[in-house]
Amino acid sequence: MKPLDGIRVIELGNYIAAPTASRLLADFGAEVVKVERPGRGDELRKWRLYGGDTSMLYRTLNRNKKSITLDLRDESDLVILRKMVADADVLIENFRPGTLEKWGIGPEDLQSINPDLVLCRISAYGQTGPLSPQPGFAAVAEAFSGFRNLVGDPDRAPVRVGVSIGDSIAGLYAAFGAMMQLFARERARSEEVQFSPQVVDVALYEAMFSMMESLIPDYSAYGKLRERVGGRAEGIAPSNAYVCKDGKSVVIAGNGDSIFQRYMRIIGRPDLAEDPGLSDNALRWNRRVELDNAIEEWTQSKESEEVLRTLDAEGVPAGPIFTAEDILENRQYHAREMLQKFNVDTGANSQQEVYFPGIVPVLGDNPERIQSIGPDLGEHNDEIKSKYS
Repeated sequence: MKPLDGIRVIELGNYIAAPTASRLLADFGAEVVKVERPGRGDELRKWRLYGGDTSMLYRTLNRNKKSITLDLRDESDLVILRKMVADADVLIENFRPGTLEKWGIGPEDLQSINPDLVLCRISAYGQTGPLSPQPGFAAVAEAFSGFRNLVGDPDRAPVRVGVSIGDSIAGLYAAFGAMMQLFARERARSEEVQFSPQVVDVALYEAMFSMMESLIPDYSAYGKLRERVGGRAEGIAPSNAYVCKDGKSVVIAGNGDSIFQRYMRIIGRPDLAEDPGLSDNALRWNRRVELDNAIEEWTQSKESEEVLRTLDAEGVPAGPIFTAEDILENRQYHAREMLQKFNVDTGANSQQEVYFPGIVPVLGDNPERIQSIGPDLGEHNDEIKSKYS
């Protein structure tokens, strides 16, 4: 039995944030029905589409779900949705605020159908406040949160990280909010008191803002404005990525006081290990460029495997910077079933085995298995519509 067996979830979501939230619930047993537009479906189906008619991005983010098509502007399809709501535990959506209300399925309407329904709403700026009506993707929210300003090198414009991190973190918060409400519901039932679910209101910018550590307290207390520092960690040295002789890069985090001394001796710089001007982290940060130059002079003289082997033997935290190819060949990923294979249509009517990322977190000793990858558009129409027609 999985932790969320018996929990029914309706997803009214496009792109990444809402699908991520419901995917997390589906991974652990919830029955998730993804409602998509007829004909077109979730726009993510065509993002990064290299073959076939459904992208691997869609297949990944919508695993373990069922897909049905409903036109939410059509009253007959809304009748089906309302019947589904009466039978559901959670509804997750990521439309612009006011969209559900326009369709006659706002929070009050949903509660009248199912008083115990947990509603999770994800939007750029939240359901309230002066900016709430504005649309916005995660890229805008990442910028608004202060996050984007810290990504990249100080002498260049801020850059984007390589994944949709704002959407993904918002999805995590939405799933966490849903679980809190479900827990509160079960506790109310056990104590035989009334349960009145609160709307889980996740703003993309707030999800990213919550990741900003002491950005605001540091400024509020000391007037300190954080700046972009490239591959370094602000105020921590030496910790960076370094190029090796074979052209591969490694990350080395030798910033602990005792670790630093061992680290400098390994790279042939006992003078730096014994320098009182480098005895603590604050002093080392002031000389971070000097330290990085000394370290990279050493790494560029050796193959990446030798660099990592030498550092590991002396207890200096370091690791390779993996590509997808490296991950697929790595024993740790396979040992913990973080790579799971499925036969997928990749285009031109060809089926091939494709690896997909595994389920996190691992509960106990046995990682969860993915039951199915993201479904074809309307794959479960007959099964579900016949139940609620």
